Amino acid sequence: MGNGIVRDKFWIWGHHAGSHNDHWGLTANSRMTPAEGAFYLNVPNIILVRYHDLPQPPFEQYALAFRPLKQVVWSIVGAGGATENYEIEAARKLAAKFPNFTGVMMDDFFSDPATGKVAVHDVESLDAIQKQLTVADRKLDLWVVLYNHQLEHPVGPHLETCDVVTFWTWTSDQLVDLEKNFNRAEELASSPRKILGCYMYDYGTRKPMPVDLMQHQCEIGLQWLRDGRIDGMIFLASCICDLELAAVEWTREWIQKVGDKPL
Repeated sequence: MGNGIVRDKFWIWGHHAGSHNDHWGLTANSRMTPAEGAFYLNVPNIILVRYHDLPQPPFEQYALAFRPLKQVVWSIVGAGGATENYEIEAARKLAAKFPNFTGVMMDDFFSDPATGKVAVHDVESLDAIQKQLTVADRKLDLWVVLYNHQLEHPVGPHLETCDVVTFWTWTSDQLVDLEKNFNRAEELASSPRKILGCYMYDYGTRKPMPVDLMQHQCEIGLQWLRDGRIDGMIFLASCICDLELAAVEWTREWIQKVGDKPL
C-alpha cells in the first residue's frame, strides 16, 4: 500500500527524567530520559513537554539526543498549561537547527469555562502563533491536547485553528466510552488530524492502568489507524517506562508485535 508501517505512527510523550517521581501515587522513582523512553518502547517519534520548568533553556544540547528520531514535537505550552514568552522562539530555533522537529505542542491547554477562561490562548492568539510556525521554508504543525471531559466546553473554534488534535481519556474507567467520545471529538474538530493519546498509567485515579484497558485503547487505536480516522498514537510517558509497570510492559510487547506490520 506504500503507507509505511504501523511503528511510523507511534509516539512517546516525553518529560524530563524523574518528572513524575513523588507524584501521582507512584511507588518507585524513575531515572529514564525521554530519548531512553523512545528507545525502550522502540518508537521513532517523540513529544517533549516541559514539566515543572524542566528542562531549562538553552535547549539545544538537550535536543541533541533526539537527532536519531524521525519526528520531534516540542511544547510551547507545558504541563499544567504553563507557558513562557520565550517558548515559541525557542522552538523555532530548535526547528531551524534540527530538521526532524516538525511541530509544537500545547499541553493542558483548555480550562473549565466556569473559571472565566476557555483556554491558555484565544483564537486570535492562535492565528498569530500559526504565522510564526514557518521555519526554514517548512511549516511546523500546531498540536493541542483535548481531554474527554472537555468535549462539552466551547473549544471547537480553538481546535479548528490547530493542525493536530490529540485526544485523551483522563481516567481508565471512562475508556469504556472511548468510541463515543472520540466521535464527539471528530464532530468538534473535523479539519485537524487526530492522534489518540494512550496513558500507560491511570493518572486520573493515581493507580496503575489495568492491562485489559491498556489493550482496549491500543487495539481500538490500531483499528482507527488502519481506517484512517487517526494519524497516530501517543504512549505516555517516558518517565514511567523503567518502573516495570504491567501496562508499560504489555505496551512494549504489543509494539514489538504490531510495529512492523504494513499500514
